[in-house]
Amino acid sequence: MTSAARASRPMVLAGGAVLLLALGLVVLMLVRPSSSAPATAASAAAPAETSADVGFARDMAVHHQQAVEMSFIVRDRTSDVAVRRLAYDIINTQANQRGMMLGWLETWGRAKSSPGPPMAWMGHDVTPRGDGALMPGMATDAELDALRAAEGRDAEVRFLKLMTAHHRAGAEMAQAAATAAGTDEIRNLASGMVLGQQSEIALMADMLKERGATA
Repeated sequence: MTSAARASRPMVLAGGAVLLLALGLVVLMLVRPSSSAPATAASAAAPAETSADVGFARDMAVHHQQAVEMSFIVRDRTSDVAVRRLAYDIINTQANQRGMMLGWLETWGRAKSSPGPPMAWMGHDVTPRGDGALMPGMATDAELDALRAAEGRDAEVRFLKLMTAHHRAGAEMAQAAATAAGTDEIRNLASGMVLGQQSEIALMADMLKERGATA
């Protein structure tokens, strides 16, 4: 290699490096959001504090929590395979849905609970009765205590009756949200809840009949 070629090689490398750096800066300018860019889609689309989306997410999270609690109770009070399988299904499904709703509230920048009365987004005037049943369909503290004290068939029947009432009210709330919500997340989740809980209501009616009881 001649001395001239050796001398020009660093210049070529340096030139190439400069070109790559320039191209990188151009790409960065194209993809980097400006400081004056509008809010993200998620924050811009966050539903209002008084919306059906926020109200439903808060209320159904509370409603689901009690369903999960009752399912854990009956799981330990009976050895019946069908009842325990139903309890596991409710625990898994409703705990997962509850987590989704609480996650959306956080994403929307909304508190997970409201100081106002429940179900106001539905136009209901629900006044807590002081017995633990915060919303329609929810079991009272006394009913939960009785379920904890029961065993075998007695526990199964108590659970199926309480959960049927719980599901009926939950399906009504979910139907209202499926109609009134403004976000696809809530509309889709609520619609699925209606179908799922109506199916379990029918199943529980058959299970109660097998045990000589009705809801």
